[in-house]
Amino acid sequence: MPHSVIIRTLDIGGDKVASSLETWEEENPFLGCRAIRFCLENPAIFKTQLRAILRAAVLNNIRVMYPMISGIEELRRANAILEECKQELAGEGIPFNPWIEVGVMIETPSAVLVADHLSREVRFFSIGTNDLIQYSIAVDRLNDRIAHLYNPTHPSILRMIKMVVESGRARGIWTGICGEMASDIQLTPLLIGLGVEELSATSVMVPRVKKAVQSLDAAACAKLAAEALESDDSAAILELSQSMARANYADLLD
Repeated sequence: MPHSVIIRTLDIGGDKVASSLETWEEENPFLGCRAIRFCLENPAIFKTQLRAILRAAVLNNIRVMYPMISGIEELRRANAILEECKQELAGEGIPFNPWIEVGVMIETPSAVLVADHLSREVRFFSIGTNDLIQYSIAVDRLNDRIAHLYNPTHPSILRMIKMVVESGRARGIWTGICGEMASDIQLTPLLIGLGVEELSATSVMVPRVKKAVQSLDAAACAKLAAEALESDDSAAILELSQSMARANYADLLD
């Protein structure tokens, strides 16, 4: 079986603009009609994507992932449309993969808190740390005045990552990270210790992240994460992870 490819369905809105689609101004686009909300409001566009993904998955190891899922209702609506696409393709005699694996991005605190519910109806989680951090700490990461408050090692973020990982493990599904945290090799020891099983890094960082992971001991990372989860100091948490990173792959940090 070749390595899998995960295709995220249309993820527009917020700071992501699609010039080919009709858009509208919103007072707060990050809390507006974006990602899965847009797709559910525009089922024809959503179906075009899903049909193509289902067809491509016939000969390749492809999975599908919904962004910005905030609760079980959205997941079920998206899966219902996916089932409609399967029925349509079957009726038209077009080959497709009926067993395609479905996952969701965990990007909102609400999704974290109901991850145990979501885990019953998906095959994997991918934590979108960029949005999860800004929604949880109430910080617009694009606002220069408060950008310094955007904090990946905030104790609440660590706890939420751990909650999602544990909810997934209870159902036998894996959890990954897609977001800037995954490409930050200063945080790799912390993420491994928290139980994250996949890191989706920017292409230029893939070799460094891979070398960082290979240089670490999982048991030591777990001990580090346990200590970090007890801490109330985000700077101290960052230093813990940085120290282990320096001890194991200082050459990658230069």
